[in-house]
Amino acid sequence: MTDPKLHRYPAKEQDPAVCSGNFEEVSLGYDPETAVLEASRCLHCKNSPCVGGCPVGVRIPDFVARVAAGDFDGAYRIIRLNNSLPAICGRVCPQETQCESRCVRGIKGDPVSIGRLERFAADHAAKQLSDEPAVRPAAENRRKVAVVGSGPSGLTCAGDLARLGYDVHIFEALHAPGGVLIYGIPEFRLPKSVVRDEIAGLEKLGVVIETDFIVGKTLSIDELMEEEGYEAVFIGTGAGLPRFQGIPGENLNGVYSANEFLTRINLMKAYSFPETDTPVRVGKKVAVIGGGNVAMDAARCAKRLGAGSVTVIYRRSEAEMPARLEEIGHAKAEGVRFMMLTSPECITGDPDGNVTAVRCVEMELGEPDASGRRRPVPKAGSESDIEADTVIVAIGNSPNPLIGGTTPGLEIRSPGVIVADEATGKTSKPGVFAGGDAVTGAATIILAMGAGKKAAAAIDEYLRGKTRR
Repeated sequence: MTDPKLHRYPAKEQDPAVCSGNFEEVSLGYDPETAVLEASRCLHCKNSPCVGGCPVGVRIPDFVARVAAGDFDGAYRIIRLNNSLPAICGRVCPQETQCESRCVRGIKGDPVSIGRLERFAADHAAKQLSDEPAVRPAAENRRKVAVVGSGPSGLTCAGDLARLGYDVHIFEALHAPGGVLIYGIPEFRLPKSVVRDEIAGLEKLGVVIETDFIVGKTLSIDELMEEEGYEAVFIGTGAGLPRFQGIPGENLNGVYSANEFLTRINLMKAYSFPETDTPVRVGKKVAVIGGGNVAMDAARCAKRLGAGSVTVIYRRSEAEMPARLEEIGHAKAEGVRFMMLTSPECITGDPDGNVTAVRCVEMELGEPDASGRRRPVPKAGSESDIEADTVIVAIGNSPNPLIGGTTPGLEIRSPGVIVADEATGKTSKPGVFAGGDAVTGAATIILAMGAGKKAAAAIDEYLRGKTRR
């Protein structure tokens, strides 16, 4: 007889035929009964290998045991010891390649759904503990630390430092805090209300957030330290500068970077135009270039904004796609078409400068490249056109060079990437630390959070050392 605990319990989701027409959250998560059943699948391994797969070190077996016992508030409190943003991580962290990939239950069945349980505990706490005061440090030392950027690394660093008693100020360039969590991830994957609630929790700890403040223009790093009295600075500005392929036709009307496309929709609410002031033009035939989560987000948004057909163009096979399997599955269920082993050569347009098609060439996989994936090689004579009136380029982002160009003594490597110690976030400039995508280039939210935690610990050590001297 098959052990019923070998397979995970599914979470409820919107019907694909319905959700492709709205921006409401697709995954509806677990109800309490299902959460208890899923948590009961945990083997409570002595060595807890799943914890080693979590970049922020969440005590996974401990919180899962609390869920299994029906103590949902207790589970949340355990998670919060290490993770400042559990409701966010439970939704968008790639658990399948991190904690869940090390789950012993997964050797002979499905791994425990750690991410869904984390989301459940956080969502339950948001309902039950919303009026509970934040536990602030008994003695605040009032030493000032500046955090540049309010994305996942900045929020994590700020939260950890606030709990240690520091006077933390976050400076955000945009008009709303949250960084990529707000402008880069669609509502149907990560509701903005969830992000706002997590940020509100940090504000209860005493973290002050100032928006519309561009460090490097409003004030420089040196001015923050020398004139405003900040004894340490953490740079968590992310990677928000879009990349293009450099092929002909990228300047035609109807070509977007995924960064602009998603920012208009997410942060500036283009999905509700004309009720909001920011339109975004989506044609009837949309082509999305790229194979990561951002490409899936852009494709699924285009569907929701009325595109008749959406085609994802990716130069490798589906097995090499960096997007989460869940996101690929949702995109397919919502009617997105995939063209694998296909690479754009140019974008063509009409005499008025509007996009008409993407000219592509078929690829085949050759020898592995530096990433370990097999390098795509063009097939001679395989060119063809894919009709399109909108093209979205989703092939990655780079850090903005503004901070590097306005901070003497800060070592930068091209293109705008800050050089920092992996274990501590220390940069070449005393008192300045950095982490997340500004250091690694575009990566995952949880890795950025891990960098923020390491930097917070290093900043605390640095400032305590200054006191001793």
